[in-house]
Amino acid sequence: MNTLLEHTPSALRELALAVGDRREFLKTAGTGMAVVAAGGMLATAGGPALAATGGTAGSGLPSGADNFYTSSSVTVRPVRFQSQYQMAVAGNLFVPNNLDRSRKHAALVVGHPMGAVKEQSANLYATRMAEQGYVTMSLDLPFWGGSEGLPRNAVAPDLYAESFSAAVDFLSSQAFVDPARIGAIGVCGSGSFVISAAKIDPRMKAVATVSMYDMGSVTRHALNRSQTLEQRKQVIATAVQQRQAEFSGAPAQYTGGTVLQLTADTHPIQREFFDFYRTPRGEFTPPGASPRTTTQPTLTSNVKFMNFYPFNDIETISPRPLLFITGTEAHSREFSEDAYRRAAEPKELHWVAGAGHVDLYDRVTLIPWDKLTAFFGKHLASASAR
Repeated sequence: MNTLLEHTPSALRELALAVGDRREFLKTAGTGMAVVAAGGMLATAGGPALAATGGTAGSGLPSGADNFYTSSSVTVRPVRFQSQYQMAVAGNLFVPNNLDRSRKHAALVVGHPMGAVKEQSANLYATRMAEQGYVTMSLDLPFWGGSEGLPRNAVAPDLYAESFSAAVDFLSSQAFVDPARIGAIGVCGSGSFVISAAKIDPRMKAVATVSMYDMGSVTRHALNRSQTLEQRKQVIATAVQQRQAEFSGAPAQYTGGTVLQLTADTHPIQREFFDFYRTPRGEFTPPGASPRTTTQPTLTSNVKFMNFYPFNDIETISPRPLLFITGTEAHSREFSEDAYRRAAEPKELHWVAGAGHVDLYDRVTLIPWDKLTAFFGKHLASASAR
């Protein structure tokens, strides 16, 4: 049987072997500190056990995993456009080859998981929905991938949400897009960012989230509310101390993200993320970036999530429809359940039997394409009447 590292790209494998200090990553949980996964916070020590599925490192790709899927029936081109803050947002525009450009069509914008880039999950969703006849766009959130923003990997929830509105600006300017029929999909952390955006941008006529993380709640409380207030204050104190050090010239520090190497102590949720981000299944390092810091936000900016409350006033999105998709085995399911409870009608919580959190990033045989197609088909067809 092959080893875990034999399934890792060569440059990343060498890095993983070289960075021994990463072995201590999850051991912080043993001291009562919460730890951050690529999509958010894990439980602290003593918290409830959390399920994680899809663990396949060392045994090949899980069934149906197809993150880098492309389609011969869809044309893709890179695009760049300005946000309201005059920052360039990078995206990919997907157009069905048989699209009648003399008519106006429904469109979708797709956001990637927190700490990822558009090449991870977002392109897949955009491609598959373009195959259903939609004009689609995947985007890189500011400070990540090809989008502008310094320092790289910074956390700025308002700017993340703004990038969805900027994408709607761009799509609305296309001659073959109907501005009255634009929807949005947010995967993982982008689920909370698109909810935040939709609350103040009624041009998003229908919104679906997949394996959503509430990045505010998970940073304040960790999964299952397992982080205490004192632990939260310690995280803040550490970030402020590092901020002062960086003001005086110290190099930037990064936090959380996905471990670079598995050990016997690695938490099951980290193994789930590792399976995607640190193997050929989903590993992608953007030009100019380092595999050492992919998925990792800067330490000093990550605390800004503590002031992020995307579900406050979520009911004001009504009468525009919301669809929350999550797996029955997803460690993140609490966030979709919370959003569904708070939202007003029309709303729907759709369960994918047997699916874990990361499964819905790329496992095309589990992702409910028919549900997404029916949801947007119904609500964007009638959006111009609202």
